[in-house]
Amino acid sequence: MIGATSRQSFLFYVPLAQQASLLKDDLLDPIDELLDDPELVDLVRQRLAARCPCSARTGRPGIAPDRLLRCCVAKHLKGWSFRELEREVRSNLVYRRFTRFDGDPTPDFTTFSRTFALLGPAVTQEIHKRVVALSRDKHVASGRKLRSDTTVAETNIHYPTDSTLLGDGIRVLTRSLKRIAREFSPGAVSVVDHARSVKRRLLEISRAAKCLTQASQERLRNSYQKLLGLTWGVIGQATAVLEELREGRLVVLGSLVSVLRQESQLRHFIPLVQKVIAQTQERVFQGNRHVAGKVLSLFEPHTQAIRKGKAHKPTEFGRLVRIDEVESGIVSQYEVLEGNPADTNSWDPALAQHKTHFGRPPEMATGDRGYFSAQNERDAKARGVQKVALPARGRLSKTRARLQKERWFRRALRWRAGIEATISTLKHPFSMARATYKGENGFERYVGWSVITKNLVSIARTLVRRKTHVREAN
Repeated sequence: MIGATSRQSFLFYVPLAQQASLLKDDLLDPIDELLDDPELVDLVRQRLAARCPCSARTGRPGIAPDRLLRCCVAKHLKGWSFRELEREVRSNLVYRRFTRFDGDPTPDFTTFSRTFALLGPAVTQEIHKRVVALSRDKHVASGRKLRSDTTVAETNIHYPTDSTLLGDGIRVLTRSLKRIAREFSPGAVSVVDHARSVKRRLLEISRAAKCLTQASQERLRNSYQKLLGLTWGVIGQATAVLEELREGRLVVLGSLVSVLRQESQLRHFIPLVQKVIAQTQERVFQGNRHVAGKVLSLFEPHTQAIRKGKAHKPTEFGRLVRIDEVESGIVSQYEVLEGNPADTNSWDPALAQHKTHFGRPPEMATGDRGYFSAQNERDAKARGVQKVALPARGRLSKTRARLQKERWFRRALRWRAGIEATISTLKHPFSMARATYKGENGFERYVGWSVITKNLVSIARTLVRRKTHVREAN
C-alpha cells in the first residue's frame, strides 16, 4: 500500500521540529520548495501504484511518494550509498525534515534499494521532463540557446582482462553450485573449489604478461590453457546439475526457492562465461584482438569499451552519454547511447528533443568539432535554428575562416566551452563518473537521477540569486 503524503505530527517530536526549523540549509531549502510540485509527486505515486494490481490500496504500508522522491534527490545530492542514506536520515534532524520522515521510523537501506529500483528509466525520464518544465515555468531556462556534447559514464567494474573474467566465471559458478548442493542430501552433488588453483594461474599469467620474450609468451599460453581447462570443468559440472534438475533426478530436501534462484543464476552466467572462453581463445591462441561482441564484465554485461582520445585514459569502460544543456546550467536532455557512434549522429536528435521540451527550436545551437558536418548545419537551419556554431575540421577555406571569426560565432564557441564544466560537475559533485546501480536499467536510472539532481540545484541557485538581487534593489 502506498504511504500517505498527509501525516499527523507526533507530539513528542514538536520540540525537535522547532529546533530543526532553526537549522537552515541554503541549498536544501530552495530544493525543498521545488519538490513540493504535485506533478512530480504524482509521477512517483503512479509508478508505486503500478507495482502490483492492488498496490494502491492493499498490502503493507510502503514509502510515501514524496518521501521517496526526496530521498532519491538527497542520495544523489550528497553522493551517499544506501547505507549512508539510512544513517543520515535516521540521525540528522535537517535531513529528516527535508525527506518528510520527521518523527516516523526510517526504512532499512535494503528497502531504499528495492524501492528506488521501481523508478525505472522511463519514469526517471518523465521526472526529468517535469523538472525541465519547472525551469521553464519559473523563467530559469527559455531554451533560446543549446549546447551539446558526449561523455563516458563508467560502469562499476574492475579493469577487464580475459584471465580475471575467467576467474570471475569460475567463482560465481562454483558459488551457485555450492548453494545448490546444500539443499540436497550430503554427497548428492560434489563441488570442488578451484580458488587456489585459479589464483595461481592468475599470478602466472600476470607475471608472464610483463615480458614479451618467446619463453614468457609460451608460459602465458600454458597458464591460459590450464585456466581454460578449469573453466570448462566447472561449466561441465554446472550443465550436468542443470540437466539432472530438469529430469528430476535430484531430490530437494531444503529450500526449493533457493534452488530455483541458483538455477536461474547458472542459466544466466553459463552463456556469458562461454563467450569469455571464446574471446580468450581468439585472442591468446589465434591472435585476434578485435572480437565482435566482447564481454567486458559478467556482472555488467552491457558495458562497452569507449575510446575518446584521452591521453591519460585511452579506453574507458562504460556507456556513452549525450548531454544537452540550455541556459542557467539546465540539462534539457540526456541519452545513453549504444556503442561508440560519431558525435555527428547526435546532433539531429538533440535538436528534435529540444523542440519537444520547449516547443520551438533554439535561436543558437553549438557543439564541438565532433558535431560538425555540412549536413548537420543544413539540418539545423532547416529546423529553424538562426545561428549554428559548429567549428569545421581540417583546413578552412577563406569563406569558412571568415565565418568562424565573426563575433557571434566566437561568442557561441566560448559559451559552448561551459558544457565541459557541466560534465565535470555531473561526474564529480553528482557522482556520474561511475554508476553504481546494477544492470542496464540501473545504469540509466543512475545517470538520470544525477542529471535531475543537478538541474534542481541549478534552478534553486538561480532563484536564490534572483531573490537576492531583488532584495538588494529594494
